[in-house]
Amino acid sequence: MKTLIINGSPRKNGDTVSMINLFKDNFQGEVIIWDCCFRKISHCVDCRYCWKNKGCRISDEWNELFDYIIESDNIVIASPVYFSQLTGMILSTLSRLQCIYCAEHFQNIKIIPKKKKGGIILAGGGDGSCQPAERTAKILLHMMNCGELYPAVKALNTNNVPAAEEKGVLEQLLKLQDFFIKSY
Repeated sequence: MKTLIINGSPRKNGDTVSMINLFKDNFQGEVIIWDCCFRKISHCVDCRYCWKNKGCRISDEWNELFDYIIESDNIVIASPVYFSQLTGMILSTLSRLQCIYCAEHFQNIKIIPKKKKGGIILAGGGDGSCQPAERTAKILLHMMNCGELYPAVKALNTNNVPAAEEKGVLEQLLKLQDFFIKSY
């Protein structure tokens, strides 16, 4: 079983990463963590190459991430919440999913045939809502052929309590593990 975690946090030791580490500790199967903030991936430029061709014309680290997306059994989007949304780097990186959308809608090609399970991990310390971030993450996970989604695991009081210490976070991360493992 292969699980891909797409991390949108710019902080290498921040709350989002602490939640990722709690999730992957003692997890059965391979876990690949893709740190969007430390990769060289261009955003989609709407060149429309993917309207008639397979894939994306931009050659960068997206190709490696795309292979992981196709191969994975489970995909998790993990991000801090900034202004009620996923981070800009994760949105920029995953804008390249446009090539999947276009293959399916303009060429009738199913790029990701294998159904996957999805999860969302969100960390936030402000006073805004995380609902827009959840909604966006669900759209992106569905684009990556995640049919079943586990409810978002959230630590939203990180200005006062580290995410790893917030009540219920570890329990929810363990339930996310179980959700991925049970049907495998």
